[in-house]
Amino acid sequence: MIFTIAGKELRTLFASPLAWVVLTVMQLIVGYAFLRRLDDFLQVQPQLARMAAAPGVTELVAGPIFGTAAAVLLFAVPALAMRLIAEERRNQTMVLLMSAPVSMTEIVLGKFLGLAAFLAGIVALTALMPLSLAGAARLDYGMLAGLVAGLVLLAAAFAAVSLFVSCLTVHPVVAAIGAFATLLVMVLAGEAAGDGLRARGWTVAASLAQVVSPIKSFEPFGKGMLDTYAAACLILLTALFLALAIRQLDAQRLRG
Repeated sequence: MIFTIAGKELRTLFASPLAWVVLTVMQLIVGYAFLRRLDDFLQVQPQLARMAAAPGVTELVAGPIFGTAAAVLLFAVPALAMRLIAEERRNQTMVLLMSAPVSMTEIVLGKFLGLAAFLAGIVALTALMPLSLAGAARLDYGMLAGLVAGLVLLAAAFAAVSLFVSCLTVHPVVAAIGAFATLLVMVLAGEAAGDGLRARGWTVAASLAQVVSPIKSFEPFGKGMLDTYAAACLILLTALFLALAIRQLDAQRLRG
């Protein structure tokens, strides 16, 4: 049943004009960033050729465009996720789902996986940009795989937070604004808390604060490092907000 719901959500996304607009805008922004970084790389290539351990095209081109994609997803995911639950409640179709022989866990996971599959397609399109240089430049495929994995985990965390916020309202636009505000507060609060705790020498507490800031957890991937702690933080954040969404829908069903 989870995959049935996920398939329905994925088909709905592909039939939505908003999803296509978000996808188009994101590809235009990331594509422009890719061309700019590639142009900068070609200009400094003569100087890089004289360096003993010069950074390659993956570090100077792929890394920054994945960082750009991460920033754009902060805006894009709330817009894509706003209708997942809020629109179902507004159209009063959520009652049919709740009365069907499916659990709240199946509903939440199905909707999450449908959105995650769409976001994985966006990540794949982003990865195709540096891969298009494979015939003309030497790519670091290990680093590129790390960037893809990091962006997928980050998108999943954004989707889980946005899905939870969508459970709190019947208005999709409010859900989108609320999800973006929540993610922005998490990013800023996580950064501030981590820096403040680190300045006091509380490194363990500063590391724990990283769980709250998904962008902070993505930073090691953006630098080409496969950081298992950062990956664990993003997975934990995703699982936490999915659990909160399930609990919220269960409470709503009990209240009728």
